[in-house]
Amino acid sequence: MLRSISLLIMRIGTGLLLVVWGLVRVVGERGEMLADKYYSGVGSQAVFQLAFGWAEIVLGLLVVLGLFRKYTLAGSALILVGGALPIWRHFLDPFGEYLHEDANILFFPSITVAGAALALIAFHEFDRLALDNVFGKKKSSDSA
Repeated sequence: MLRSISLLIMRIGTGLLLVVWGLVRVVGERGEMLADKYYSGVGSQAVFQLAFGWAEIVLGLLVVLGLFRKYTLAGSALILVGGALPIWRHFLDPFGEYLHEDANILFFPSITVAGAALALIAFHEFDRLALDNVFGKKKSSDSA
């Protein structure tokens, strides 16, 4: 049971992080500023930020619920691991002593979030509290 609860907590945490980041993109211009600052302006256009923000919100909610995990967990990992790659310097030098001066210690947990997203994929068969697993059991018991 501890394994299922742990996976549920990881799913809720990574899913809600996607929802929060989606809201950052949808509400205001923060997403554009962050894209300019940390991702060399890639995807900083307002229409892209709006579309990507809504996609993150929907994806995050599906991850939290544990629906369509074959696709949603892969999408979540793509975003969370992909988002961690450009900020690698913050993992190696979180205090900004050697690699850069604009260090942000708050980026350091991104490596943990990326690992959690990958762990959810690796251990998806043990996530007994995901709704698609619950619906799958009901469907298979109905056909038996």
